[in-house]
Amino acid sequence: MTDFTTLTGCRLPIIQAPMAGVQDSRLAAAVCNAGGLGSLPAAMLAPEQLQQQLDNLTRATSKPFNINFFCHTPPEADPVKEQHWLSLLKPEFERLGLDNTVNTSGPQRQPFSDIQAEILEPYRPAVISFHFGLPSKPLLDRVKSWGSKVISSATTVAEARWLETQGADAVIVQGLEAGGHRGHFLRPDLEEQQSRNTLLQQVKEAVQIPVIAAGGIASAKEVEAVISQGAVAAQVGTSYLLCPEATTSPLHRDALTQARDNPGSRQTVITNLFSGRPARGLVNHLIQKFGPINQEVPDFPLAAVSIAGLRAKAESQGQDDFTPLWSGTNLSGCQDISAAELTQLLASTITRV
Repeated sequence: MTDFTTLTGCRLPIIQAPMAGVQDSRLAAAVCNAGGLGSLPAAMLAPEQLQQQLDNLTRATSKPFNINFFCHTPPEADPVKEQHWLSLLKPEFERLGLDNTVNTSGPQRQPFSDIQAEILEPYRPAVISFHFGLPSKPLLDRVKSWGSKVISSATTVAEARWLETQGADAVIVQGLEAGGHRGHFLRPDLEEQQSRNTLLQQVKEAVQIPVIAAGGIASAKEVEAVISQGAVAAQVGTSYLLCPEATTSPLHRDALTQARDNPGSRQTVITNLFSGRPARGLVNHLIQKFGPINQEVPDFPLAAVSIAGLRAKAESQGQDDFTPLWSGTNLSGCQDISAAELTQLLASTITRV
């Protein structure tokens, strides 16, 4: 029995990071059945999709699982800013033979709401995780009344302390190495972001609730290291992207493989171009053209709508020019092996202790 087992009911101290757009319930179920905590990202799921994915997940596993939601505040429309960004993108539209009319259809990132809670309640997940803070107190109280444990990401000590005071049962320390969206919510200043090991040590000393390490973890040795530093578990995302259970696109898989096999050929950077909020991914044409961080980009999540047409057309031609190629800094653990095998490998030194 470990602290993580007590917290979640899982045998292995491994959390598969929720990764919207590159996974569904199949990856989460595979990790759960292997003894880790599989996670289903739900922020981009319409209500009927959430219901279907929950049904699929509970049919595929009887083990504890995690459902992940966003807690951002939807932005007010800013037509002037949006049109200005489209004007900057116009040469890219013309290059691909498109007009720069925005199609607003397709999946949108939505914050956790009563609608989602209503769908979720009958399933009473062992864990519900949040990104960008926590939901309102009534929603948080509702979730906790089911017996679900609540965890959320922190990128600074101040955020970790805030999560503890607001009722989180554990905090995910998200180091700068992590792929995907930064979880910051108190301040947007990226200068305050720190490496995983530095932040883990500081947060461990600042809060009393369990701490989970995330960012740049890709091997059993690294899992063992963060647990020896006081984390109850390691959250791993990038290494799962090449697993057959992931829905990672062929273009994304190729980019990850190239970057893994040829270190230095494709760097990762933190960029706001794809969604309007800082996230780490591999450099591609859009980042090279407009720089990783551009203040002209519409607010999260509207930026994704602006480039949707460009992305679709480029991908149809086999190009990843406008595709968000989310990735952490450490690709060494990316392997085309089953999620179950990867989960067991990551926990192998812990289970031998």
